[in-house]
Amino acid sequence: MPGGRLTQQERQQIALGLADGLAYAEIARRLDRPTSTITREVMRNGGPTGYRADLAHRATERRTQRRRQAAPRGTQAPPQPHGRDAGAVRAYEELLTSVFTQSGMPGMMSRVMACLTITDEGSLTASELVQRLQVSPASVSKAVAFLDGQGLIRRERDERRRERYVVDSDVWYESMMASARAISQVVETARQGTGVLGPGTPAAVRLENIARFLDFVSESTARAAEQARDILHATPQPGPAGSADPEANT
Repeated sequence: MPGGRLTQQERQQIALGLADGLAYAEIARRLDRPTSTITREVMRNGGPTGYRADLAHRATERRTQRRRQAAPRGTQAPPQPHGRDAGAVRAYEELLTSVFTQSGMPGMMSRVMACLTITDEGSLTASELVQRLQVSPASVSKAVAFLDGQGLIRRERDERRRERYVVDSDVWYESMMASARAISQVVETARQGTGVLGPGTPAAVRLENIARFLDFVSESTARAAEQARDILHATPQPGPAGSADPEANT
């Protein structure tokens, strides 16, 4: 039943497939499920190295219970612009949140970042985020403060003098450049250690090799970001329609 929720047995098969080193697409083929379903399931529940079938099943049951408690009877998903499927959009937002979380971003910050990213305007007010995410204003305030501090969003005032939180294409360029600068600081510190530990000693050699490696990575990251920056503002060429997966409660 590709349109239904994953069963506990299917989750056990996913865990076995991951243990055998199978790709998500192969696991999906064996279960007759969309690849996006398997990807979302794994990324939401510990990633490929931390996925546990029993824990994933219990976590899904808890999420389902919370949704039932939070949503009043008769409440429907708000209509989507451009004829989008509301279920598919919700499922994709959850997947994007999971990917952000797996990359190291805290949970609430990941939810806010995903919510901002999939809006056509690329910006929302605090009250709009509270309404969309069904969380407290304090949670939103803490999340946007973190994201702003990391350079992942920016603040601006609209015509009504309301503060809006914005995520635009240049945010990713700035984030990559900030990452390159952070790596450069590690390089500098590592090279300072070679003098302290004595040139030619095993520890100093280790630090020098780390510095050389990270120096190359930092320069390559900054150079690639500069060269590719125009892509962030390009108009994508029309291509085959994506295979949106409307399953929201796998």
